Amino acid sequence: MLQLIQLRWIAVVGQITTITVVTLALGIRLPMPQMLAVLACLIAFNIASHLRWHETGVANNNELFLALLVDVGALTAQLYLSGGTANPFAFLYLLQIILSAVLLETWSTWTIVAVTSTCLAGLSWFSKPLVLSPDNGNGLSHIYVAGLLICFALDAALLVVYITRIGENHRAGEVQLAALRQQAVEEEHIVRMGLLASGAAHELGTPLATLSVILGDWKRMPEFGKNSELLEEIGEMQLQLQRCKSIVSGILLSAGEARGESSIKTTINTFLDEIVGEWRATRQIQAFVYENRFGNDIPVAFDSALKQMIYNVLDNALEASPQWVRLEAVRDGETLSLSVTDSGHGFAAGMLEQLGKPYQSTKRRPGSGLGLFFVVNVARKLGGSVSARNREEGGAAVRLSLPLASISLEYEEQHAA
Repeated sequence: MLQLIQLRWIAVVGQITTITVVTLALGIRLPMPQMLAVLACLIAFNIASHLRWHETGVANNNELFLALLVDVGALTAQLYLSGGTANPFAFLYLLQIILSAVLLETWSTWTIVAVTSTCLAGLSWFSKPLVLSPDNGNGLSHIYVAGLLICFALDAALLVVYITRIGENHRAGEVQLAALRQQAVEEEHIVRMGLLASGAAHELGTPLATLSVILGDWKRMPEFGKNSELLEEIGEMQLQLQRCKSIVSGILLSAGEARGESSIKTTINTFLDEIVGEWRATRQIQAFVYENRFGNDIPVAFDSALKQMIYNVLDNALEASPQWVRLEAVRDGETLSLSVTDSGHGFAAGMLEQLGKPYQSTKRRPGSGLGLFFVVNVARKLGGSVSARNREEGGAAVRLSLPLASISLEYEEQHAA
């Protein structure tokens, strides 16, 4: 619609220029009041179209069809007042037909063809002949040929410019549609994984509870109480069992829910400090560096999905670099930025290009490659983003960016107010 509006402004300027040149330079008398009235109606319609397009931002087939019919009507009226089919600019009908073929549905295009053909036939019978001065009587053929050449050049230039722009719009729309389809496929995959994970979580709940009871009984038995080494191993088993329970409770992350019903009210610094403490206590790592440079604390609402998202990134870094992992939290304007770096081998070039796609992993085991897939989708649900790069000094860096508006209670309270 915007292309048609711009094209109509060009038509207005072209008509004013043509009328001026024909009247002043060639001395051909035209019915000025009637032609200016048609021109004023065309300008008014274009202004109204511009205002409506900015209000809605969307134009359907019927609106485009009506706009082209108005253009055909204005062109017909001007040709009727300036010689009909004897006017070389009658070939501008082809511009309307080609535009309709590109923009409209099939029935609308054939309707435009029928309307323009009817108008052209009517002009051959019911048009007002031009009143020429005696000086132009012998040179009418030259004037017609000159007008024909101008009309051809104008048609060709406008078609190249606007058909190219319309083609670019179509291609951009196809790219966007392909991206939306890809996103829908990924979200459908998450739903399937979520259903599978939810069933697995219910199945694992009973054996984990049984193991917890057995370990508790063992710890209280006199035979084990006398052996400090066995007690230490039982404590380690209970710790790992608690970790398994935490994994099971957060496994519904695979359903793709970014904000669950079990959101916990806390603050950013408290939440991050607790995550780091729990993660460090349940993992074996030689050196872990944690820098919290967020600044002034703010109240937020976090749930297990966000917690598991951070865990996934830290676990991937730990697996790639058991010796050293670093987590840095900073505030970048209205965004929470979490950077996880390691000293491992880094990402393969193909993985960086396919970041967040399922089953993209260098780990040679079934089901690997879903961690970053879940992380990317959870961040996207919150309006954030995930980026990754290889460090020059070795290792990889993953950056999580989350808008504070999606997690901050202050933003939510202000929005509610």
